Amino acid sequence: VLNAEDADQWRGIADAADAARARGVAATFVWALPQVIRDGFVCFDQEDDVQAFDDVLFPIALGREAEVAPEVSTTIVTSAGGTEARNAEWAEARTHYDVGPGVRSEADIAALLGFFRARMGPAKGFRLRDPFDWEGVDEALGVGDGAAASFQLVRHYGGVARRITRPVSGTVRVALDGVETEAFSLGAGGVVTLDAAPDEGVEVSASFVFDVPVRFAEDRLTVSRATFLAGAAVSVPLVEVRE
Repeated sequence: VLNAEDADQWRGIADAADAARARGVAATFVWALPQVIRDGFVCFDQEDDVQAFDDVLFPIALGREAEVAPEVSTTIVTSAGGTEARNAEWAEARTHYDVGPGVRSEADIAALLGFFRARMGPAKGFRLRDPFDWEGVDEALGVGDGAAASFQLVRHYGGVARRITRPVSGTVRVALDGVETEAFSLGAGGVVTLDAAPDEGVEVSASFVFDVPVRFAEDRLTVSRATFLAGAAVSVPLVEVRE
């Protein structure tokens, strides 16, 4: 592009370079540095989008020995007189896990490393079966109003409700006023849709097995044969993903 007033020609040059690469040309070069600087021409390679979640289960044998640590976020203000004002900043807890204690053999290490690479570390989420909290029984989903037919699966902890977004297919059972029904479908995100909206006042409940959406907490995974043979557990932290 010899003249600055012809700067719109850069678009055609960029398109030609992209077309060449699409035909298998290993690399293309724009050989006009003074003009590139003058016109501010910039070309970015566009990478494929990363799928945020792989709907696969972390190896059961490794996850069974996971250490579990629920986390909440609370602001506490203490007055001069010693009284406190507390505010829960999150609607529900987020759980941290360490699946390192489940690594007991070289085969486990190989499975863990392969799983880590396939997920690109923390880039992709996956399912984890919580060894202590994996089932909901007769959980109240809501009360019919004659119009709404869809209800979110939830797990109750006293007065706190936890959204269940990764139920295990084939395990969900729905009941209307305690009577089980098969007239429903399970949608994405753990949403149950009944074939017909329940009448006003009808209690909707469900029982199910569920997994927790998690990701690796760190970009690096370090394991060694020496550590394993010495009887020391590796640390493999995971963190729950909000969906």
